[in-house]
Amino acid sequence: MKIIHCADIHLGSKMDNTFSKEIAEKRKSALRNSFSRMVDYAKENGIKVIVLSGDVFDSDRPFKKDKDFLYSVIEKNPEIDFLYLRGNHDIGGDSENNYENLKTFTDKWLSYKYNNVTISGIEITAENCTSFYSTLNLEKDACNIVMLHGQIASGMGKDKINLSKLRDKNIDYLALGHVHEYKSEMIDDRGKWAYSGCLEGRGFDETGEKGFIQIDISNGDVRLEFVPFAENEIIEMSIDISDIKDAYSASLAVRKAIAFDKQNIYRIILTGDVDYTVDDLSADVEKYLSAYCLLVRVKDKTHRKIDINAFDGDTSLKGEFVRTVYASDYSDEDKIRIISYGLKALANERGLE
Repeated sequence: MKIIHCADIHLGSKMDNTFSKEIAEKRKSALRNSFSRMVDYAKENGIKVIVLSGDVFDSDRPFKKDKDFLYSVIEKNPEIDFLYLRGNHDIGGDSENNYENLKTFTDKWLSYKYNNVTISGIEITAENCTSFYSTLNLEKDACNIVMLHGQIASGMGKDKINLSKLRDKNIDYLALGHVHEYKSEMIDDRGKWAYSGCLEGRGFDETGEKGFIQIDISNGDVRLEFVPFAENEIIEMSIDISDIKDAYSASLAVRKAIAFDKQNIYRIILTGDVDYTVDDLSADVEKYLSAYCLLVRVKDKTHRKIDINAFDGDTSLKGEFVRTVYASDYSDEDKIRIISYGLKALANERGLE
């Protein structure tokens, strides 16, 4: 038997604080597109069950457009069972269960059986967050998949999952939601746990490959495969541009280090030692790179090389500033950093932090 485990789709995320309105709308469409493509993948690969481990929606009051989309996909694919366990974002909202192939959960353990595979789940609340461990009873001879949404923690509480309380419970696979990157380890000698991560990164705090987990169950053996599936990957890289002379040269150094993809989003961190005369570096490099990807953001974390002798006869504010700092009691490293930031500010450079 093959099963897809995914979570944290967050349909309806605004993303306006991270991206422009145009890019935010594209990212919202990408959330829906990736979910639809995942269902197509399931049909093409004979997968009859998709477990959704929470936060399908970004809110417990989802937009009508997103609700209509999700339930239309479910209705149009009756050969696939969708097991939807709500998470901390969408719990409390409606989970329309008037479709035969939509299976939902409550604050009590519920189980669905597929031959020798049993899939159980419970929505963690303030009332059951300490007691749900003791009320889980699984048959030893079944292949047991458990769905939960929360953060792995050493203690117990709302939105927390204490793995030590789930050991020796006959769990073969714990399908988790809440953490937005793929992670997997053993619970005990028998079972594995995994976060599938999200289908699409929604900001620069969700970089790297995103997708879902394909679970293959054969003769009681549970094998996992992470399937990268994002329509637009968000990639962050630091590039050393020491000794470059201008912004265009910096953009060439970045392009040499990164194989840009038109569909992806990039955050580039420029590092190294450069000449202080390179003004508006991050803004100009962004312009040179913008044609090679969906979106690029550049942060200037370089240090400016300072030749104190070049300011000996400089009567400008820059010259006075540099000489004053060099005459101070700061360490050489701090002097360079202060001068670098000061010259950025005097040149009205963006990205000063």
